[in-house]
Order: sequence, then structure tokens, then C-alpha cells
Amino acid sequence: MNREKVLPLNVAVVGLGFMGATHARAWMDVPEARLAAVMSSNERKLSGDLTSVGGNLGLEAGILDFSNVRKYRAFEEVLSDPEIDAVDICLPTDQHSRAGLDVLASGKHVLIEKPLGLKPEDCRRLIDEARARGRVLMGGQVLRFLPAYSLLRDIVSQGSPVRSAFFRRRCSAPDWSPWLSDPARSGGGVFDLLIHDVDYCISLWGVPRSVRATGHEDIPRGIDVIHGELDYPNVGPVEITGGWHHPKSYPFSMQFTVVTDAATMDWNMGEPDLRVYRADGELEPRKLDEYDPFTRELEYFASCALDGTHPDFCPPEQSAAAVEVMIKLLESRARGGQTLTCR
Repeated sequence: MNREKVLPLNVAVVGLGFMGATHARAWMDVPEARLAAVMSSNERKLSGDLTSVGGNLGLEAGILDFSNVRKYRAFEEVLSDPEIDAVDICLPTDQHSRAGLDVLASGKHVLIEKPLGLKPEDCRRLIDEARARGRVLMGGQVLRFLPAYSLLRDIVSQGSPVRSAFFRRRCSAPDWSPWLSDPARSGGGVFDLLIHDVDYCISLWGVPRSVRATGHEDIPRGIDVIHGELDYPNVGPVEITGGWHHPKSYPFSMQFTVVTDAATMDWNMGEPDLRVYRADGELEPRKLDEYDPFTRELEYFASCALDGTHPDFCPPEQSAAAVEVMIKLLESRARGGQTLTCR
């Protein structure tokens, strides 16, 4: 395989909040890459002390060794560093698309933590810029890399007709990053959380013909919930539900149930097996692989950047489509469940 660059891929992580800290730790486990730089306005975080970082996955960043990592306090310093090959953007969502365009303009590859942006036109601009610059652009849609969802994809790809699919993701309203509670900056709880599941459905079945949704939004109380339906021509009803519940104590969870003619697949977060209930009445527990999905995601991006190849497993075109579908779902909810056509 012809590599565009000699190993390692020098990466800078921009932003050291929840996802930035998670990515920084994961980059240290990617053999083909080197965490070369980090950027933050917080001196404590730049020192490697990430104990103040909160999140909803139960992951603890702790203290990382940044002794051999360049520390930047301004984004422009990262862009002007000629030794940086790729930038991992983990800034607040409203900064994703603008920062991504700046990275591409500097000639570097870019991984943008989901979503690519808050507006479809911003996502399309990123895709056009990456194509024009010949650089790799990928959205951080980590759900595609989770063991349970990866195994489900393998099973569904065997071709048995899908009669029903149900995906749920929910958590307490976040209290660790104030910007998340501002829909103008984060897109809101439903947008921020369930874009994972929408993207996953797009990866399996493409963009739905139409969507409809009901639910309730009361951000001051920490409530932002939705029950959405995605309509596909050859797939039984696809339901996506969840969002934010009341603050602090409500636990994060995700789960799915998918029914095909051959079997019903069922999984809840934390379970080591994917339960496959076969049509013959037998239960077939499928042991899940054990690996860190964030590291697997970053390994894939690094491989694409080193080879200069399009990230076909997690293409930005589908990440952009997920943004459009999420906006349609939220619009349908605001209209009391009106069915809206997707492109």
C-alpha cells in the first residue's frame, strides 16, 4: 500500500473538554499516530490534568502525560505548525464547521467530532473544501465503531429482511459544559445525542424517504425528548427515541432491538453479549469484541489520512445527511408530528 506520509501521523487535538480529553487519551493508543499537540485556553488542562473534565459515559480522563506534547493556547498556532498533519476538532459544536474549514485551508487533514456542523450548508461547504484540497475529512461518528453496533451491521448485511428497528439513547441534562444547554451552540439535547443513531441508520439503509416525530422540549428543566420514525421503502418501521431527562442523577443508556425474518437482535448498554433470538426459537448469545471504540475510530481516520483515501466506512457525506435528517426530525416535532420528506 502506497502511503502518502511516513509514519507517524502527527495529530493535534483542539479543545480539551469531555470529547477532547477522551480523544487525547485514545490517540496515545493509536500505533500509527502521535499526539503531537493539544490546544486549550485552560492551563490546568494543558498540563495534562484533566480531572476536572465531566461527561456522561462514565469515562475518566484523569491525568495524561503531555510532557512531549506541544501546548497551544490559540487555534492559529495549530494551523501554522508545519509538523502537524491532522487536526482533531473537539470544540463546541457551533465552532465545528468554521474550524474545519480553517484546518483544510491550512493543508491538514481533519477529524471533526460529531456533528460536522449545525447547518446542512456548512457541512456541504466542508465536503467541497476537502475535495478541492485533496485532504481527508471525517466526522467522529463513534457509534459505527462500537462492538454491539458493528456486530449488528454484520448480521443485517446478511440480507434477511428487516421488519422492525428500535434505537434508544438517553441521559440526564449535562451540567459539565454550559454551552451544551444552549441549542444555538449545541443543537439541543436531541440533536446532540440522537444524531449518533440517525447516522447509524443512514449507514445501514441510507437516507430515509421521510420522517415524523413527537416529543417535548423544556431546556430550563433539562428536558429535551423525542420519539422519531424514519420511513424506508424496504425496511419495517425504524424508531429512534430518547434525549435529555432531568439533570444530574439520570444515567446514560443506549439500546437497540432489530427484528428480521431470521432473528431478533437485542442489546442494552453494558451487556457483554448481543442476544440473537433465532427464528427456530433458540437464543444465540453473540460475544462482543472487547476494544475501545474511540481508539478504533481514530485508528481508521489515521489510516485514511496516511493513505490519502476517502473514509468510505464513515464518509462525511453521510455525516452531513445525518445533520439534515436530525433537523427534519426536530422540525416535525415542532409541527406536532407532521410527516416531512427527506431529500
